[in-house]
Amino acid sequence: MRGRTDERAVASTCVAASIASVLVATQKASAYSHLEAGILLVDIGAFVAFTLVALKSERFWPLWVAGLQLTTLMSHAFKVGRLDLMPQAYAAAARFWVYPIFLIIVIGTWRSHRRRMEERRQPASA
Repeated sequence: MRGRTDERAVASTCVAASIASVLVATQKASAYSHLEAGILLVDIGAFVAFTLVALKSERFWPLWVAGLQLTTLMSHAFKVGRLDLMPQAYAAAARFWVYPIFLIIVIGTWRSHRRRMEERRQPASA
């Protein structure tokens, strides 16, 4: 609610990706024992959205978000390369980076809000 366009776009992408991931995730006991194609597609979509925001943004933090999402994509590449990768390790690698991404969004939004408040307090120069 306090963010500008970048913050809102990235946060909306996170919410949409979270919902989509729940809808496409394998619900069997064998989840993450093979490549999770649905989650991979959601992660690719989130990476594209984050990268577009980063390319248009005047701020640096969206690059961190896109980079961390790329790290998430690498977990899928590891699974393709190592089919014997433990499902728990694959699941953890695919999910871990969402928490730092959320933290970066919160910090970016807080700093953006603080910057706007400081701009409003400064008198306009003639």
